Amino acid sequence: MAAPVETKVKASSVTAVLVGLVVAVLNDVEADASLLGPLPAWLQGLVLALAPGALVFLAGYRTRHTPRDVADPLAKNA
Repeated sequence: MAAPVETKVKASSVTAVLVGLVVAVLNDVEADASLLGPLPAWLQGLVLALAPGALVFLAGYRTRHTPRDVADPLAKNA
């Protein structure tokens, strides 16, 4: 029997999807890049590249581990 998906993985996955949707919507609504307009071009690229990963990392870091039953055979090998 497979182990249940850990809460940390679920939180990170949902965050990745939501951040992707937000970026897509903002790109569609603000196609002229006025959202990040005050930033230099090199910093805009850096923000767009690092922000989703940072938010996904933060979601996974802040979410508690799923408690495992000691009798779980998969937990003994971990």
